[in-house]
Amino acid sequence: MKKLAKKVVAMVLAGTMVLGLAACGGSKTDAPKEDSTQAAATKDYKVAMICNSSINDGGWGSACYNAMVDAAEKMSWQYEVTDSISQDAYYDTIISYCQLGYNMIYAPGNEYTDAVVQAAEEYPDIAFALLNGAEDLPASAANKNITSLLPNAQQIGWIAGALAGLMSETGTIAFIGGMELDTTLAKYDGFVEAAQYVAAQEGKEVKALDAVFAGSFDDSNKGIEFAKAMIDQGADVFFGDASAVDSGARQAIDEANKAAGAVKIFDIAQPSDILGQNECIICSQVTDNSAMISACMQAVEDGTFGGEVVYGSLQNGALSAGAVADIVPEEIATKYADYLQQMMDETFMK
Repeated sequence: MKKLAKKVVAMVLAGTMVLGLAACGGSKTDAPKEDSTQAAATKDYKVAMICNSSINDGGWGSACYNAMVDAAEKMSWQYEVTDSISQDAYYDTIISYCQLGYNMIYAPGNEYTDAVVQAAEEYPDIAFALLNGAEDLPASAANKNITSLLPNAQQIGWIAGALAGLMSETGTIAFIGGMELDTTLAKYDGFVEAAQYVAAQEGKEVKALDAVFAGSFDDSNKGIEFAKAMIDQGADVFFGDASAVDSGARQAIDEANKAAGAVKIFDIAQPSDILGQNECIICSQVTDNSAMISACMQAVEDGTFGGEVVYGSLQNGALSAGAVADIVPEEIATKYADYLQQMMDETFMK
């Protein structure tokens, strides 16, 4: 059975965790160190994640948390999480874990950059893994103790866009973002270019509505509002990068389909395979962050962490498409598989 991580409040984190670790024997006893290999084998490594959304949101938060858990269990690391925190609590929460001696802090999004950079400068001996961190960040970090985990945002957009181009009947597709981040914009661009390319191969045209941004990742009501407005503009395939905001959008899409008496408006999810969670979901773009996190953990154990970017792509298995819904016609599913193979072979749109 997987170990369940406790959700803790930042202001009381240090005290409760110290007591918890002492009670479960998490504190190390002093022992002679014979060599570096023995030290690595006996050290209790710990990773902590902070998250502004819930780890039970069925979307971004849960996918990123599960990736950390998978990596930690594979590497035999202890793990902890603090979720549903506001932006003004990012730094304080990270510092609480630093003071507790966690070996690595995992921040699942570019929006944590400022807090990570500040904490990394103050704690040079702690590793910081930043999902969707800027490509030039690790080299510019004061102590070279930051690694960016960078899934290929263009390919993420392609995976969703190819299916959108095949499935759209109205010729209008839509994208909802949480915050206007570079990675989110790159996903939108990839989504649009792939959809338009694939549609052209099928002898039709597709246009994308301008991307909209909620300004947060947890305002599901914004997702409902955006989706309704975009449906009114004719959008029939949605893709998003907005966590709980996406969940709100799917609720609105399901309601529109129910009112119409048929599923004619679709959603493509990310970053985990959640086919079946909502009737409107026809496929998911899947990102295996656990592989990149495991690579960071190994680098910590080897003493080589920091100053680099760990990339994720279709080619190295970090990105993929999930199961396709039965509602997708077999002919379209076959064509979609062909386009995915072109992406793998690096011949897509060439």
